Amino acid sequence: MAVERLSIQQLRNLSAVDIYPSPEVNLFFGENGSGKTSLLEALYILGLGRSFRSHKHKSLINRDSFEFTIFSNLRSSDDRNSLPLGISRNQQGDAVFKAMGEAVNSIADLAGYLPLQLINSNAFLLLEGGPTERRQFLDWLVFHVEPKFFPVWKRLQTCLKQRNSLLRHDRIDPQQLMVWDAELVSLTNQLDQYRTETFTQFLIYFQRLKDDFVPLDGLVLSYYSGWNKDKTFAEALDASQDRDIAFGQTHVGGHRADLKIQIDGHLAADVLSRGQQKLLVCAMKLAQGLVFQALTGRKAIYLVDDLPAELDDKHRQKLAKWLDQMETQVFVTGVDEADLRLLWETTPNKQVKVFHVEQGGVKEVKFDLKESL
Repeated sequence: MAVERLSIQQLRNLSAVDIYPSPEVNLFFGENGSGKTSLLEALYILGLGRSFRSHKHKSLINRDSFEFTIFSNLRSSDDRNSLPLGISRNQQGDAVFKAMGEAVNSIADLAGYLPLQLINSNAFLLLEGGPTERRQFLDWLVFHVEPKFFPVWKRLQTCLKQRNSLLRHDRIDPQQLMVWDAELVSLTNQLDQYRTETFTQFLIYFQRLKDDFVPLDGLVLSYYSGWNKDKTFAEALDASQDRDIAFGQTHVGGHRADLKIQIDGHLAADVLSRGQQKLLVCAMKLAQGLVFQALTGRKAIYLVDDLPAELDDKHRQKLAKWLDQMETQVFVTGVDEADLRLLWETTPNKQVKVFHVEQGGVKEVKFDLKESL
């Protein structure tokens, strides 16, 4: 799937944008504050229903407007079908999602249309942030490659909520607790199986990328299920029951899952330099896209914000090379036009479009490789 048209109305300082991106490489340059990141943000909102910059919907709307609107035409990989996809949200927070003119009822349904991978400064929370960041990273991939995952995940959230509510009662009915425990065990084991199988595939592709991007001795990625695997989950839940009752919440299970990223037994975030962390995260993000592509036959779209500021020249070239090999659609931003053009100097056969972003407007400019050399 590729974005063949992108229209943005009243999103932050982007008052009226209507562009036709390349199905391969799209480069956006302009001064800081011109609206480059907002353009990537629009695509992200279109794919996930939310921003990667703010949870406050009012800050997304141009101050002189009542609502923002984002619209696109998506082209299928076989180039046969076009899919209109749109979203609008007003100052009151009311949102409308549409695909092919019909209402989209959930964010999960929306996410299935436009699989996105974002590489920006916040991506490094994969190493420095808490388990939630890494669990969401893994679950993005499981969601897209295992159709049964989301219904199980959703039922598990409901089950946890009910069990935790029961745990907070002054008097707990043992029979009720037994019923919720049985449901929780069944759902957790299913979820764990999906995550385990997907993570095994992820490691295969990650190893190739890691060796090229950031060859680190002693680097180990492992999946933690949310309980000690020397016990079954049923045994771990039973052993944790007294603690759960005392604190009124469930302490073991899939909601505590994590990816352990370590160097010789130490947290990678505590050992690696900032530059090495950036490279490691890039390798993880690319591996996600490769697994997604291999297991589904589809391709994720990559949004790379301020690439020249995040990586040195050598590793910018490596990232561009891998994105080229994946043959996916890419949107890249940067301040300097020449820096972005030079990234694709060795791939003259690529369909590259360059856009100048200035004062909230976006204008396509000629891409001539000779001019950048």
